[in-house]
Amino acid sequence: MATLFSTHSSSQNILITFTIIFLASSLLPSYSAIAETDQRRPFKKIYAFGDSFTDTGNTESLSGPNGFVRVSNPPYGTTFFHHPTNRYSDGRLVIDFVAQSLSLPFLPPYRNSKANRTHGVNFAVAGSTAINHAFFVKNNLSLDITPESIQTQMMWFDKYLESEGCKDPESDQCKEAFDDALFWVGEIGVNDYAYTLGSTVSGDTIRKLAINTFTEFLQGLLKKGAKYVVVEALPTTGCLPLAMTLAPSDDRDDIGCVKSVNKQSNTHNLVLQSKLSDLRQQFPQAIIVYADYWNAYRTVMQSPEKYGFKESLKACCGTGEPYNFEVFNTCGNPSVTACSNPAQYINWDGVHLTEAMYKVVADMFIDGNLCNPPFKTLLERKLRQP
Repeated sequence: MATLFSTHSSSQNILITFTIIFLASSLLPSYSAIAETDQRRPFKKIYAFGDSFTDTGNTESLSGPNGFVRVSNPPYGTTFFHHPTNRYSDGRLVIDFVAQSLSLPFLPPYRNSKANRTHGVNFAVAGSTAINHAFFVKNNLSLDITPESIQTQMMWFDKYLESEGCKDPESDQCKEAFDDALFWVGEIGVNDYAYTLGSTVSGDTIRKLAINTFTEFLQGLLKKGAKYVVVEALPTTGCLPLAMTLAPSDDRDDIGCVKSVNKQSNTHNLVLQSKLSDLRQQFPQAIIVYADYWNAYRTVMQSPEKYGFKESLKACCGTGEPYNFEVFNTCGNPSVTACSNPAQYINWDGVHLTEAMYKVVADMFIDGNLCNPPFKTLLERKLRQP
């Protein structure tokens, strides 16, 4: 995304401090049949990682990144929970639909130490980066950004394992923690590009560092014993109202979104897929699934009406023209209202998506053809295990 606003210094200044934070209801029929045949749940627990697209409550208004600091306020959560849950949406996220599709409860956020963690924990945190926070501090890019990175989430995971008595990989406690667990790694890396816009750090540098550190994170999970891992790609971030608002009008692709931003995300994803192929060779005992968020989002943008959407580029909760989004007056502010029909909108607050869009994406991942290998393959392999 660094190339997007190269000639617009005012937009750059906004983006430096205003971060793009990145942050399915009954069991799906095909998996229900498999589960009934097997007479047991495919997974007993889920561990989730990522940013605000996956965060189910690790971030509150006071700890949120600059620009989206009112996630604890209405109308967040209005559609499903009917109150704010510190999710950056009007309702459920992809990870919530995944849990429901596997007959598991919603994942509690790691920071809620009093929550029941029997069925897993969510370590994702809004504003999180792939690159360690120290890199941004070193380059004087740490103003108003979330200090947590994917490495922070790994440290939280290690503390969780220790609290469960998992110290020896061969111990019963560790086997309990890993053997029946699905590891869902939400998209992460968009914030890395956003935090360095307007700086001397190039997009190529960010891509290399972000993917390298993210690959190390995945290696860490696999070495610990993760056997079933889903890794989300970056979405088509050029379709977000924030990007559309700040980009020059001549920077558009075939689906009407910001061309340079979508190209950057796609390039990132191509390198990520190559790294995942390497990891499959290194860890043949594990099944590593690539969840193609980029093409899922793009597919909806190509035919929004097919999926029930009437507004593909405007935010439901926001203000201002033409995309119902203003940088310094975002959702959760008392003066900002939400639309009455969020299910007809793809975007919720200018950066994050509506529950309706998250469900469409989750369905594409779980029961569609946008996972490689298919999620069904992962599930069937798990159910064949003794």
